[in-house]
Amino acid sequence: MIRALYDWTLRLADHRHSLRALGIVSFVESSFFPIPPDVLMIPMIISRPSRAWIIATVAMVTSVLGGLLGYFIGAVLWEAVGQPILEFYGKADAGAKFAQEFNQYGAWAVLFAGVTPFPFKVITIVSGWTGLSLPVFILSAIVARGLRFYVVAALLWKFGAPIRDFVERRLGLMFTIFMVLLVGGFALIKYL
Repeated sequence: MIRALYDWTLRLADHRHSLRALGIVSFVESSFFPIPPDVLMIPMIISRPSRAWIIATVAMVTSVLGGLLGYFIGAVLWEAVGQPILEFYGKADAGAKFAQEFNQYGAWAVLFAGVTPFPFKVITIVSGWTGLSLPVFILSAIVARGLRFYVVAALLWKFGAPIRDFVERRLGLMFTIFMVLLVGGFALIKYL
């Protein structure tokens, strides 16, 4: 099923309405869809590098808006919709444990999930469920998703198709390392 969704998403990249499709995929990925918008965004930028920044902007804006849907699911529809989505991704138990301390570090969690392979939808739903401050959530989501999509766009715009393998295979790891270093740096500054 995931492979069929992946192939369908790749076919959308060549469609004349691919920007709209990217917006839809990016929106739903932030709240429930399993395929990340990068799968559509990468071939779109490679085929039309001059539109890299427009493509990244559409992905970022619609991802943040989709994140608000995830936040709403967590805040209002937790039992009916949110919990089953987290169970589908195998994160229900982790979500319950995580909720106890979440709001203390919620902005970092949104930032971390927004740029790493961790499913962003899990954090958007948990943010609403735990009542993370909405302005904090929105600002963190904008920074995280902007960083993720604009870095991908910049790499593809600058290096083109040769960087595609790196982006598809290793960018999540690089963002994870970056976030660990960033959080570690702030923790170090706090204790100095």
